Amino acid sequence: MNNLLLLALCFIVGMVLHRFKRMPDNAPVTLNSFIIHVSLPALTLLYIHGVQFSSTVFLTALMAWLVFGFSVLFFYYVGRCLALPRATVGTLMLLGGLGNTSFFGLPMVEAFYGQTGITTAIVADLLGSFFVLSILGISVAGWYSHTPPTALQLLKRIAVFPPFLALLIALILLPVDYADWFSQLLKRLGDTLAPLALLSVGLQLRLGDFASVKRNVLLGLSFKLLLAPLAIYLLYVQLLGARGQAMQITIFEAAMPPMITAAIIAAEHHLDAKLANLMVAIGLLISFVSLTVWYWLLHSV
Repeated sequence: MNNLLLLALCFIVGMVLHRFKRMPDNAPVTLNSFIIHVSLPALTLLYIHGVQFSSTVFLTALMAWLVFGFSVLFFYYVGRCLALPRATVGTLMLLGGLGNTSFFGLPMVEAFYGQTGITTAIVADLLGSFFVLSILGISVAGWYSHTPPTALQLLKRIAVFPPFLALLIALILLPVDYADWFSQLLKRLGDTLAPLALLSVGLQLRLGDFASVKRNVLLGLSFKLLLAPLAIYLLYVQLLGARGQAMQITIFEAAMPPMITAAIIAAEHHLDAKLANLMVAIGLLISFVSLTVWYWLLHSV
């Protein structure tokens, strides 16, 4: 509960600071840069090091890849049918395909399922969402930006993306025990991600812009909060017959609102930042209700 209160407070503080013009216009850019270059890499180095790899985590890790693939296909055809701009299509793919499985998902899983559910949530986040963000998310953002990169440029962007580099380093260091001081350092740096990310979203939020992008916001959130977890439920439970708490949490994580970092990536690649930030903000608010509904529906799984 304390984590959720912190997120809400930082979000509100960001809106208040913007309302009274207490922060420079480029403050979100600076905050986003710190998150990408410091906070995310620190969390990656810390938590990947503690993940236990086994065949039982496969479906949970695969979930985020499937959701992103569904999102790309869904919004590609929706974009063609509605003649949406490239930047809008790319934003919907990113925000519809990437869930906030980390600093919103982890406390929500703990609140609904207790400490026993945290391991499954970490697998869904680090081996699923984070990998997808670092590889597919960056690729889609680059492809739908104003100047789509060549294949070589795209590979270079992925290779030099700080969280992806941290991921590779973390995998290499799996056999190495971290010193206590190093783990504490990484944790302190990683703890900055949630408050800074919500502060950045609050600073950029313009609720008055909702009317101009209402259809696209509702379209994106309908997919992310309803269609995506429903697809995972039908595939995993109805088709494959998977059951148990781990599967409940996997579907629960699939129902998370759009990832804040995905909105940051969209802004950095000059996609539709207005749409991205509104999807994040409104999605967070709606998900307090939608996740409760999913939790009760998944009781029988």
